[in-house]
Amino acid sequence: MIETRWLGRISHAEALEIQDATVARVQADPAAETLLLLEHEPVYTIGRTRDQSSLRSTAPLPFPVVETNRGGQATFHGPGQLVGYPILALARRGRDLHVYLRIIEELLIEGLASYRIEATRRDGLTGVWVGPRKIASIGVGVRRWVSMHGFALNIGADLTGFDHITPCGISGVEMTSISREIDREVPVEQAAATFGQTFSIGLARHLPAAAR
Repeated sequence: MIETRWLGRISHAEALEIQDATVARVQADPAAETLLLLEHEPVYTIGRTRDQSSLRSTAPLPFPVVETNRGGQATFHGPGQLVGYPILALARRGRDLHVYLRIIEELLIEGLASYRIEATRRDGLTGVWVGPRKIASIGVGVRRWVSMHGFALNIGADLTGFDHITPCGISGVEMTSISREIDREVPVEQAAATFGQTFSIGLARHLPAAAR
């Protein structure tokens, strides 16, 4: 099973440094695959794209904006959200980004089921949904077939950070969270333990690594 590390609440810049170092380690040794779990200080991120309309640039945003090497439009990261960065050697797990994205969705759906939340995919839209409401966003990057970035799962009830952007470029989307869906506050570190275990076990089942 992959190693899981809980990093607590850190800045996006610090998390990127840790990702970069972990990617380099996995490039050198595929057995060093690691799932980084954390909360970010408030920040907006967007993939490298000419179309940045999801940032709604007509008004100043309340938090910094960072352009990243993941796919996708703008999203918000902040306290009350579980961010997961699986650093995986995809060269030994099939080299198929489409399959990899679907596996991340499936593992999030499995983890949400432990909270008795019935989550689903939506055709043509990467991420995880509860009815018409979006609960998790996904965006990944790859360096020499080692993955970085990953998922952002809303845990806490406060989702006001999303009010200033068009999340993932989807007009009219309603965001939700575990705490909103089950009507009680869930600590992010507690959720990290649940989803860390789900990913550690689930990757071996859904996306097994070939023998070296």
